[in-house]
Amino acid sequence: MSCITYLSESNFESSILGKKAVLVVFYEDWCGHCRQFAPVLEQLAGEVAGDILVAEVNVDQNMALAAKFGVKSVPYCFILKDGNVVEEFGGTKDKAELKQKLKSV
Repeated sequence: MSCITYLSESNFESSILGKKAVLVVFYEDWCGHCRQFAPVLEQLAGEVAGDILVAEVNVDQNMALAAKFGVKSVPYCFILKDGNVVEEFGGTKDKAELKQKLKSV
């Protein structure tokens, strides 16, 4: 069972509401780097469940949401704290790098 939450334009706001910290990853199904990044995200999501929401947004299915965030490449990540972007970065990271970035949240 996946610990990753899948967000869309219709559930984005309600899903992050009340969450202290959220890691949102914009991806596309056809993206090789996104597929390589998926297992890292799954492991991270399992380890931080209850503390940090790890979520994915499919860019092809949610173009307006990707545009709102200014996503120009995938994978692209945003760390939200209390609903506000506190950090953003593109490309893949290993689990240790992601945990380090999330420590500041």
